[in-house]
Amino acid sequence: VQLVESGGGLVQPGDSLKLSCAASGRTFSGYAMAWFRQAPGKEREFVAAIRWSDMITYYADSVEGRFAISRDSAKTTMFLQMNSLAPEDSALYYCAAREGRIASPNYYLRLGYQYYSWGQGTQVTVSS
Repeated sequence: VQLVESGGGLVQPGDSLKLSCAASGRTFSGYAMAWFRQAPGKEREFVAAIRWSDMITYYADSVEGRFAISRDSAKTTMFLQMNSLAPEDSALYYCAAREGRIASPNYYLRLGYQYYSWGQGTQVTVSS
């Protein structure tokens, strides 16, 4: 599946932003999708994941309570609502998709190598 992210931009600390990830304009029928991010000089890190059928969600501790992952009812697009943004949230945000089911999703869905499709990324910069 081809993934295309959008919605990034430059915002001030405390602002909100909503990212979107479109799955080739068609229904995604796989197991899960997720958001990862990578800041300059740092490793890619897990942000949030959502199981596509039952919409169970998983979050990194650093964003729990501030970010919300969701998908549309047509199952073509994933979203990341980001609130109370801080400078440390600045990064290139990627969406990723996994087709097959896995055991222990709370553990394995946080690992980037479990995803087989990736978008090109959308930049989020939080600065005053």
